[in-house]
Amino acid sequence: GRGQAECGRGPTYPEWGLFHTCACVCVCVFPQVHVKMADEAVCVGPAPTSKSYLNMDAIMDAIRQTGAQAVHPGYGFLSENKEFARRLAAEGVTFIGPDTHAIQAMGDKIESKLIAKAARVNTIPGFDGVVKDAEEAVKIARELGMDLSSKGRQFWLLSRLHREGFRFSSQEAASSFGDDRLLIEKYIDNPRHIEIQVLADKHGNALWLNERECSIQRRNQKVVEEAPSTFLDPATRRAMGEQAVSLAKAVQYSSAGTVEFLVDSKKNFYFLEMNTRLQVEHPITECITGLDLVQQMIRIAKGYKLQHKQEDIPINGWAIESRVYAEDPYKSFGLPSIGRLSQYEEPVRLSGVRVDSGIQEGSDISIYYDPMISKLVAYGASRADALKKMEAALDNYVIRGVTHNIPLLREIIVHPRFVAGDISTNFLPEVYPDGFKGHPLSAGDRRELLAAAAALHIAAQLRSQRFLGEQRVSAAAQERRHWELCLELEKSVHMLAVSHSRGTYTVEVDGEKVEVSGEWNLASALLPLSINGSHKVLQCLTRSPAGDISLQYLGTTFKVRVLSVLAASLSKHMPEKLPEDTSSILRSPMPGTVVGVAVKPGDTVAVGQEICVIEAMKMQNSMTAAKTAKVKSVHCKTGETVGEGDLLVELE
Repeated sequence: GRGQAECGRGPTYPEWGLFHTCACVCVCVFPQVHVKMADEAVCVGPAPTSKSYLNMDAIMDAIRQTGAQAVHPGYGFLSENKEFARRLAAEGVTFIGPDTHAIQAMGDKIESKLIAKAARVNTIPGFDGVVKDAEEAVKIARELGMDLSSKGRQFWLLSRLHREGFRFSSQEAASSFGDDRLLIEKYIDNPRHIEIQVLADKHGNALWLNERECSIQRRNQKVVEEAPSTFLDPATRRAMGEQAVSLAKAVQYSSAGTVEFLVDSKKNFYFLEMNTRLQVEHPITECITGLDLVQQMIRIAKGYKLQHKQEDIPINGWAIESRVYAEDPYKSFGLPSIGRLSQYEEPVRLSGVRVDSGIQEGSDISIYYDPMISKLVAYGASRADALKKMEAALDNYVIRGVTHNIPLLREIIVHPRFVAGDISTNFLPEVYPDGFKGHPLSAGDRRELLAAAAALHIAAQLRSQRFLGEQRVSAAAQERRHWELCLELEKSVHMLAVSHSRGTYTVEVDGEKVEVSGEWNLASALLPLSINGSHKVLQCLTRSPAGDISLQYLGTTFKVRVLSVLAASLSKHMPEKLPEDTSSILRSPMPGTVVGVAVKPGDTVAVGQEICVIEAMKMQNSMTAAKTAKVKSVHCKTGETVGEGDLLVELE
């Protein structure tokens, strides 16, 4: 899809018919947005990646079938696979990326570290060999006098490294990259993850395109990125950039690539790895430099020299990217969610907002791929401007049908520590030590939310009484102007007095008056309101005749019950449903595949003992017992696909 957008600008390279005719070929599995944008699409197999996007034979057949002369590999799958690049070369097809020797050198974490050392790039102290097992890891770390970390997929382990942690790091590295080797490196306390974008041609020229701050992470995967970083000064930026270019030249790199660093509190920086492909977060670099990285990759692959010198690379404004995922942010900061997008509206009409996505309304989010919905980018003249635009973009983003992480994203960008630039890779566990709980309502927030819910409830009632602008029953009494309501929110009860005049609702909440006005288009997914003169965008997710309303307010979904005074007085007689006893049952927290079951009926398990392992979207989760008990029954088996909430094991 991105290729089609680039080609739409005109015949860039007449020698490559692919780009001259704008005949973009898309290899695909499902008919998503990129398929519709392409001139020609070829299905390469069923959903499992091993049978489709990682199936080189199928992709090579698609290349031959369409007569493609060049291949852009995208962000993942085969984008850093040297064998795929070799096979393309053997067919006379241009790989829009670096040469195979650079992919191989930087793809091996141990070899890349040795090359970086030789290129005088700062590296993390540690053991550069392959760690065989957990016992050897502990022995090496003790000899080096350091804490322990694993570096295959940067799955950091605690200093109390044990067999289970070593096994999970190995398994996840193998699952994601087909390489389960681990090495030992010194743990950098409270680091920042800052990366340098590089661009190099086939003529020995290379540039660094400034940095991207990628410290906001969960499970060592990026969530929010920005460019530039609030932390770097010009001298440190230049030093990091020059070392990144030095490494690129050392491996004769040609294309766009990213050199990742860990930076400590004293601005000491250490080489982490080099990604020999286009990064997911590349749009924020494009925003501040004005360079189109995909276009540059195509030019370089064709053999052209770089068009710019290092002194030509600017930092204009500020850009922030939020990775919008189909995830439940209330579970470990984001466990995958699957489903169909029943309603979907991107906030592209807002100024300074860019959305890179490959889905649309009606698309399915499955267990087979990364759960990212889109990359939401906000660009402004200053960081404050970009943050304000991001806040508005998140409020105006409509996603229905799957659970998403917008509540977490919005809380991050408005948090005082993030606004001040006081961040590290430990930001989320430090700010939310007990897990993410959503937006904490202040007294003012609570009044605004209650007033909006009451006004919405009354507006819906008034609308139902009218037809084509007139009263449904001509002899009906004059329209009411005053109401007494009882609202329930987060187990608290509030009595509200509401009055309506000329499109404005005046709501008295806890002795304070709140004025709410708006267009009250109840058919719209967005509910733009003026609350005490301040513009707010809410979303009404659900609304029932019984008075139950779900409102997305400040990013978080709140459930409000609106009742008349009489209904409220009678509701106390309604019995409440007792919650399920979760200590005796184990349910899947997410959809996925069972990759291991460690117990059978009759076994006795202890608190915290592993019962089974669920894998979904490149992530493995160990399910453990909540109490010491005997296993009553097992409802899953290895290789079986389970859904969120499915019963896995019962305990006595």
